[in-house]
Amino acid sequence: MKAHLNTYLEQMKDDRRLSANTLSSYERDLRAFAAYAEELGIHELAELQKHHFARYILHLKGQGRKAATITRHVGSLKAFFHYLTKEGVIIQNPSIYLEAPKQDKKTPNVLSVTTTSALLDTPQTTSPAGKRDKAMLELLYATGIRVSELVALNVEHLHMQLQAARCMDAGGKERIVPFGRMAADALNSYLEDGRRALARNNVSEPALFLNHLGTRMTRQGFWKTIKKYAKEAGITDDITPHTLRHSVAAHLLDNGADVRSVQELLGHADLSTTLKYVQQSKTRMKDVYTSAHPRA
Repeated sequence: MKAHLNTYLEQMKDDRRLSANTLSSYERDLRAFAAYAEELGIHELAELQKHHFARYILHLKGQGRKAATITRHVGSLKAFFHYLTKEGVIIQNPSIYLEAPKQDKKTPNVLSVTTTSALLDTPQTTSPAGKRDKAMLELLYATGIRVSELVALNVEHLHMQLQAARCMDAGGKERIVPFGRMAADALNSYLEDGRRALARNNVSEPALFLNHLGTRMTRQGFWKTIKKYAKEAGITDDITPHTLRHSVAAHLLDNGADVRSVQELLGHADLSTTLKYVQQSKTRMKDVYTSAHPRA
């Protein structure tokens, strides 16, 4: 099993344009299942039966894994065993009837416009790092791009005259996203006074946003940054980079943007992903009406 797993993972790295995080998740999930199978005394792929997969899902639930995590495990297993069947390694796919658990639909965490402004105004722009952080937060809120897309930006991906950025999602799909004056001002300040200081002598580094080493800022680095500024702004809610992405969608729809435009801006593959913000917007509208209208 491990030999075929190693081959599969190598092919995924070579043939599919997946992010490093996605590949890491696939590998972690599949190696965990291989270890579980070994504990059951199973060493050959042909020995695996449908009930082994069902037992594994129960095993994950017993560990207290969340439904979203188990769903990811199911997806990883189904993809791997589909590959094994296609390659003729196994005749029948024992994972074909494996089903992911139903997930509770959570309401996206959205910041108010006032709270968002407080967060974006927190960085002190007297230092190169402060200018960088201000630019990153403003650009993230202006465009709604994913944090992985944000840190992957190179200087050449910015068109300051048009106030637009060219970004690419994990699947390799490219889109052009516009940004407004406040994001443009923060970016200009960072490019003129901040980035050069952070780059030091590393003039060949193409990344737009740099860390203190003069290399590309990581997702984890920015995660810590946004947590720090949320705390300084007095925000008690749990804030992640994705919270700003949720907030962009909700604020645009609240202010009259059409759903298709928001879908295109945020790069949602499925319109249903965007529609959940419409429902949330309607709920907030009803709450405001109920509290404000004299005869509500």
